[in-house]
Amino acid sequence: MIDYLILGGGSAGCVLAARLSEDTGKTVCLIEAGRDISQASMPDAIRSRYPGRAYLDTRNIWQQLKARMSAPAALRRYEQAKLLGGGSAINALMANRGAPADYDEWEALGARGWNWQACLPYFRKLETDCDFGGELHGASGPLRIQRTRWPRISPFVQAVLGTLQQRGHALHDDQNGPWEDGTFVGSIAVSAAGERIPTSVCYLDDTVRARKNLSIRTGLVVQRILFDGQRATGARVLHADGTHEDVPAARVIVSAGAIHSPALLLRSGIGPASDLAGLGIEVRADRAGVGRNLMEHPSIAVSAFLPRAARTPFPDEHHEQAIVRFSSGLPDTVPGDMHGAILSRSGWHSVGYRLGTIFFWVNKSYSRGSLKLASASPFDEPLVDFAMLSDLRDLERLKLALRFGAQTLAAPSMAAHRDAIFPSSYSPRVAAVAVPGVWNAFQRGALSALLDIAGPLRGSLIRRVVTQGVSIDELLADDAAMTEFVTRSVGGTWHPSGTCRMGAPGDPLAVTDADGAVYGVEGLHVCDASLMPSIPCANTNVPTIMVAERVAEMIRASGGVRAGSYAPICL
Repeated sequence: MIDYLILGGGSAGCVLAARLSEDTGKTVCLIEAGRDISQASMPDAIRSRYPGRAYLDTRNIWQQLKARMSAPAALRRYEQAKLLGGGSAINALMANRGAPADYDEWEALGARGWNWQACLPYFRKLETDCDFGGELHGASGPLRIQRTRWPRISPFVQAVLGTLQQRGHALHDDQNGPWEDGTFVGSIAVSAAGERIPTSVCYLDDTVRARKNLSIRTGLVVQRILFDGQRATGARVLHADGTHEDVPAARVIVSAGAIHSPALLLRSGIGPASDLAGLGIEVRADRAGVGRNLMEHPSIAVSAFLPRAARTPFPDEHHEQAIVRFSSGLPDTVPGDMHGAILSRSGWHSVGYRLGTIFFWVNKSYSRGSLKLASASPFDEPLVDFAMLSDLRDLERLKLALRFGAQTLAAPSMAAHRDAIFPSSYSPRVAAVAVPGVWNAFQRGALSALLDIAGPLRGSLIRRVVTQGVSIDELLADDAAMTEFVTRSVGGTWHPSGTCRMGAPGDPLAVTDADGAVYGVEGLHVCDASLMPSIPCANTNVPTIMVAERVAEMIRASGGVRAGSYAPICL
């Protein structure tokens, strides 16, 4: 029998597999639905420091997954990784932690012991920061973190940073330093060779993969968790040929992400009893919080056409080169509640290369959505509704972000570094046109050529073809029009979280205790972003890795195993 069965090989699952298998007296099995991604097998699109293609490759994502962003918007494709390494294999490489207050809030919401001082050692443990040391940073962790050097920052991004400094947003050195408003060159996770390092590579390196007590099995879909009474005893997995296999285990850890972890619990009989009964699923534990508390960072953007001199001379460089963190000042919001990613290019293709963007999201969002099963089949994606902007604070702050971005790009100091300014978002139309293919390539090439030669007609061309009749000036002049645009265009940031949240034993909506152990059953843990009681003011990948580091240590605490050492090279 396997000691630890890990269901889901995303950012958290790979960390768990690496850390738990350090105990040579315990056997560990990691199961992942997608394909393996190792140092040797990484495709170029994933290996690249510019990640624009990775999340568009349908081989890397759950192809049928859709979500509703806000009412009354239609369902749209929602890219979630389906390969070993999970989001760390297709994300924007950003390696930031959020505010210390985020983690103090977790403890206040019932996740006992998850305050900033308790979490900081695990943020340090996971990283090798090549630029900064001291009490806030690690020097021997698997994740190698650096900042893009100034000569490789694009002219557009440099101009935006200068403009923001003129407007009172000071440039600070360390995005993961003291929590304060201002601008920063972004912290990114890359190897010494400048390549992506998914957790399937930096945690599950060749040495770890060679451990005799660790098995990694990919291409297997988990149908449900198996139980003997109230104790989890393993999982039933499905092979590509339709056959199934029961994998026994002393302890089961679900780490399939904030969309698929709650779906697996629901299929296994853990969730709201009435919903489960309606689908003919035997109720194992009536937990109303499974699939609730769904969080995201709602997003909107302002873009500009870039003259040739403002375009990056390094097309393969990481694009999310700098960020601005600011406070909305709205009632009942926290400091640093807004985030703007300053992009040197807005897409992997020829049109995106000609556009610079400030991509905004609400750093501390208050809207909450939910997910439910569409059926008991593991092949039917859950019904996902983020209910973004259901809290009016989120709506008002995205409108504020549009104004902030428009004012920044329209500043006189930006005149030589941008042409027409327009509102933008990652809409289904934009996503569809970005997919590689001959017809899409023809359309993008034609539009790129037209944009280059349009001259004084460029603004009109953008309005007719790109924004479909919407102009930034009209939105700024008409609050109702801006409200309608934001409500219709709001997107996510691929940061789903909170759907199996930690909480106190008496909290009816808590799914797990502070160790990630699921209430109402035995031998079952959850460990990924679904544990988060509230969303941190950060890209969620590094906080998820931190959670996995800490939960792994909690699980194996009685064994007294010394943690392994990883030491990426900083040059």
